[in-house]
Amino acid sequence: MQENAGIKLFSLNSNPQLASKVADTMGVELCDASVKHFSDGEIQININESVRGDDVFILQSISDPVNENFMELMVMMDALRRASAGSINAVIPYYGYARADRKARSREPITAKLIANFISLAGADRVVTLDLHAGQLQGFFNIPVDHLKAIYAQADYFKQNGVADDVVVVAPDHNGVKAARNLAELLKAPIAIVDKRDKARVEQAEIIGEVAGHKCIVFDDMIDTGGKMVDAAAALHAAGATDVYACATHPIFSGNAVQELQASQYKEVVVTDTIAIPEAKQFDKLSVISVAPIFAKAISRIYHNQSVDILFDKNDSI
Repeated sequence: MQENAGIKLFSLNSNPQLASKVADTMGVELCDASVKHFSDGEIQININESVRGDDVFILQSISDPVNENFMELMVMMDALRRASAGSINAVIPYYGYARADRKARSREPITAKLIANFISLAGADRVVTLDLHAGQLQGFFNIPVDHLKAIYAQADYFKQNGVADDVVVVAPDHNGVKAARNLAELLKAPIAIVDKRDKARVEQAEIIGEVAGHKCIVFDDMIDTGGKMVDAAAALHAAGATDVYACATHPIFSGNAVQELQASQYKEVVVTDTIAIPEAKQFDKLSVISVAPIFAKAISRIYHNQSVDILFDKNDSI
């Protein structure tokens, strides 16, 4: 697209596949930079073209290896600042450390705030991210934060695949009720909640809501070890649900998550590509929705000083 010709988009090592999709959608080329790691783990970045006065966007998820990918982002922003970039926009599809957003016990750090401080100190003028674990993390920054949502693309996926009829959206715990309600509104569906106490067996979980004889979508912002999602599927199946689907934005897939999800009661596990999924972590039940169109539209609108509010219009087709 000719109108995006002036955008400088860089990709680091966490998710080059998503960065390429974003560039293709926008009709631009990824800029030339090299990211090297020395034998002791130190990072060297070389920017091989001028960025003086340009609006620069760097796409990097803070995902596994979390600290390595975070440091790549820090070093890259410092390099761009010293190269006199006009503006530095950190595009972070997955914001790592987001769960460390408060002190849950004495002498505990608030690491999500520390990460926000580092990003600002390194030179970011703006952060563009998707489905933060807690929306209030936006307040940790003193720079603009564009908090994008995958929920419209996720709702469209289920509508297009015939799952939206006679379906119940399920929160895997009480913390996920708000998100489940938002998806339910888009699908015009009721909601239910899995009420499972931490040490209770799966068969002791109570389902708040009517799921017997209905399809169910268990909805959360991320799947990490997968335990909570697997337990939810088993509880729903025991309660008489028919086809059960998992849906989440961020596929962290730690530990034995892949094996447990594949062996679970789920018919399909639907995630997005905010985190690159290596071949070893792909499995038969997995389906991936690309968020490249969401980020492409957001970057283009930010570059042209246009409102990104259109991205939150339920009637807008991403």
